[in-house]
Amino acid sequence: MFSMVAILDSPLEHTHFPHFITLEKLPQTSITSMANSQALLSPFSLPQLPSSPIHSPSTNHFQIHCSFGKFGNFLDLKPESKPEPLKLDLPLFHPYSDRSRFDVVVIGAGPAGLRLAEQLGGFGIKVCCMDPSPLSPWPNNYGVWVDEFEALGFQDCFHKTWPMATVYLSDRKVKYLDRPYAQVSRKKLKMKLMEECVRKGVKFHKAKVWEIKHQEFESSVSCNDGTEIKANLVIDASGFASKFTEYSKSKPRNCGFQIAHGILAEVERHPFDLNKMVLMDWRDTHLGNEPYLRQDNKKSPTFLYAMPFDSNLIFMEETSLVGRPALPYTEVKRRMAARLRHLGIKVKRILEEEKCVIPMGGPLPEMPQAAVAAGGVAGMVNPATGYAVVGGMAAAPRVARMAAEGLGGGGRMIRGRALQGRVWEGVWPMEKRSVREFYCFGMETLVRLDLDGMRRFFDAFFDLEPFYWEGFLSSRLSLWELVMLSLSLYGHASLMSKVDILTKCPLPLFKMMANITLQALG
Repeated sequence: MFSMVAILDSPLEHTHFPHFITLEKLPQTSITSMANSQALLSPFSLPQLPSSPIHSPSTNHFQIHCSFGKFGNFLDLKPESKPEPLKLDLPLFHPYSDRSRFDVVVIGAGPAGLRLAEQLGGFGIKVCCMDPSPLSPWPNNYGVWVDEFEALGFQDCFHKTWPMATVYLSDRKVKYLDRPYAQVSRKKLKMKLMEECVRKGVKFHKAKVWEIKHQEFESSVSCNDGTEIKANLVIDASGFASKFTEYSKSKPRNCGFQIAHGILAEVERHPFDLNKMVLMDWRDTHLGNEPYLRQDNKKSPTFLYAMPFDSNLIFMEETSLVGRPALPYTEVKRRMAARLRHLGIKVKRILEEEKCVIPMGGPLPEMPQAAVAAGGVAGMVNPATGYAVVGGMAAAPRVARMAAEGLGGGGRMIRGRALQGRVWEGVWPMEKRSVREFYCFGMETLVRLDLDGMRRFFDAFFDLEPFYWEGFLSSRLSLWELVMLSLSLYGHASLMSKVDILTKCPLPLFKMMANITLQALG
């Protein structure tokens, strides 16, 4: 949701709130193609990201190394961080000496892919995880609620924690959330998942998957190095840009998009409390001298997400929660520059930089199909918040158990469509699909709200009992509990917020009810 983390299930194609598409790592030709071609970003197509008018066509519009003049000197600075690969002796697949058949091939070494590989390995399943660079560091920050990661057993993978979170609704109204928040240590998390994979016998193959051919009872996975590996089951955890997971050609994609620009920066000073992270800052006084920016922000608002590490080091990200079409990327950067200038934040050095676009909502993949999806490409990004890394990792034990039962752990081995169908049931059980429809309803409501509507909505939302707002943000409420949340939210809403609900929610509500009914009948 708050978009600051990038969720990618493969460092290849990228993942906030983990499965993001990162723009900086791609050459300009790829970025242009991705922004305009559905074929290269199947099943999603990136929104058109307009270039800055001060650049020539040959300039890489997604680098921050250019000057935006009055918009702030941090736009001139280059990120200085050069992350190094993990140091781990991986058990690699050797095509000339190892048997080229596995029970399961997992494509992608992002959080969801590695978590699923190690869970499968725990059942004694023969697994090969494929990724061009499995030891490369994940490029984006992951922010999580502490209790979520503790429930998964990853409490030893935090880099920094804050005892509280803050939501600035305006200059006069602030919400304090008594729920600890954390920045995940990407190195610790990836190393822990990798070590578990090694311990459980998972093999790794350093190659890019080129093609998958599905036969009746097995699949052949061809790589760019000429290797071909056969498996009873293929799981695609390669991120949003995967071409191996199929979506319905008859249903419109109609995704919303979360877009964000973030920096980890050394600053002279900043005004934020070191004991509180800033979940959302909806204030717009920084645009007082920017009438055009302020007018646009009223219609399509952005907020600041910030994690202060000390008085001189802070991660800040300007985020459009959800838009359709996506807010232009240069617009997000301009608003961030104006905000930092107003807050008196002078950036001395940029250590890391994030540029992210997350497709949100839309239909789920065709189910069942030969390749089983996991993580972002499976639609596991929360459509109303943009959170994904916890959801993808939390689903892994359930999916692995279904695969293990199908592969003989339950006493009878099944193959082909029967196996694929069983594992898809683990990816998206009926209850989870119904809950996701509710979150899509939430996204469709949020995409219709202007700045004042967003402020009124979150004012009522964070007045709810913690059971409801915490459960909503963590995707752990049942469908009935989400219905009760809606009734409680309406009761807490202001008169104008109730008007928003009554005028902007009926159509999304009807679509949600129709989709849930069709799923129940299907």
